[in-house]
Amino acid sequence: MKREAKGYRVIETDGVPVKAWTVGVSCDPAAEKQLRNAASLPIVFRWVAAMPDVHVGIGATVGAVIPTVEAIIPAAVGVDIGCGMAASMTSLTANDLPSNLAPLRSAIEEAVPHGRTDGGGRNDVGAWHAPPRRVADAWLTLEAGWRRILDARRELDRGNHPSRHLGTLGTGNHFIELCLDEADRVWVLLHSGSRGVGNRIGTDYVEIAREEMRVHHVNLPDRDLAWLREGTESLDDYVVAVGWAQEYARTNRELMLLAVEEALAGVPGLPPFETRLLAVSCHHNYVKRERHYGREVWVTRKGAVRAGKGDLGIIPGSMGARSFIVRGLGNPESFESCSHGAGRVFSRNEARRRFTLADHAEATAGVECRKDEGVLDETPLAYKPIDAVMAAQKDLVEVLHTLRQVVCVKG
Repeated sequence: MKREAKGYRVIETDGVPVKAWTVGVSCDPAAEKQLRNAASLPIVFRWVAAMPDVHVGIGATVGAVIPTVEAIIPAAVGVDIGCGMAASMTSLTANDLPSNLAPLRSAIEEAVPHGRTDGGGRNDVGAWHAPPRRVADAWLTLEAGWRRILDARRELDRGNHPSRHLGTLGTGNHFIELCLDEADRVWVLLHSGSRGVGNRIGTDYVEIAREEMRVHHVNLPDRDLAWLREGTESLDDYVVAVGWAQEYARTNRELMLLAVEEALAGVPGLPPFETRLLAVSCHHNYVKRERHYGREVWVTRKGAVRAGKGDLGIIPGSMGARSFIVRGLGNPESFESCSHGAGRVFSRNEARRRFTLADHAEATAGVECRKDEGVLDETPLAYKPIDAVMAAQKDLVEVLHTLRQVVCVKG
């Protein structure tokens, strides 16, 4: 049963309800089923909150906020642990930019490894072959934590060394953009996470949780909703690993932001400029211990941003759509959360089948970006309209700045 209350829909389930901020935006049946499954778990506290960008995810719904008591669901955190956004307002304005933006895009692409080749192996263009000094120094601040994680789970020591991905973009919906705000000021905006190492951590602990459910004969509506219980070594180790991966992701974004700012400073014709006139950084795939409704709980945000009262956040649109710098209103019913973006309407495969390169070119008109087959699954047409998404969460955030993309770099 569904009913509307205040600014959200209430979906009744066999467990706790789901409060869905989806008035005026779509929520496909498969995503709703995932939400119902999560809400049926005995460890969920009060209700599940679904953001307006909600859509089907691997393991758990993207755009979901799941508070849990004395337990964490690794698949609800996801495998791109710490994925999030960073933004920097510069002193540049639209008048400072050249009429041909291609050199700006090229400068960014040369400064930040992106994409994936060679199956992610030794010759992968999306990884460092020899990390530069700044990256190597940043890795030194993370290395002790990584060793502690390996002491607990040696199996994670495989694949690319984490230092090779530090300061790199990745693939999929990760991006670096130059945007203009309502006053034509230039912003650098980027989206990335914990790269390969976060994927390894997430994937391994999802399997550990599944095994613990099998050992204790816990029946689940979906095996991906297996949890780790407080008081166990596996949860303690996971909390250490996921906290480290979140810091790795934050460092990754900071290194890329520095690289982009330096690359732009070297573009002929651009005047000297200042950066970080306003800087915002936020995770949107993570778990954190918080207090809500008088109780300490684990709050998992998968595709959701913390929007406590006064918290600054970033809600990006798709390629060619608008993005927003927001300030949280601290709505307790969403567990002080908001959406992390527009949210997919069509899967990657469906987007490739449904849309043409001509469709994509039209949807990204005026943006200096890739317009080839490799990014067709990321066309704006595959996403929900960002204006409808923002209207559905007006009781969660207020908009401080509205940004429009002029340059977009994809992996």
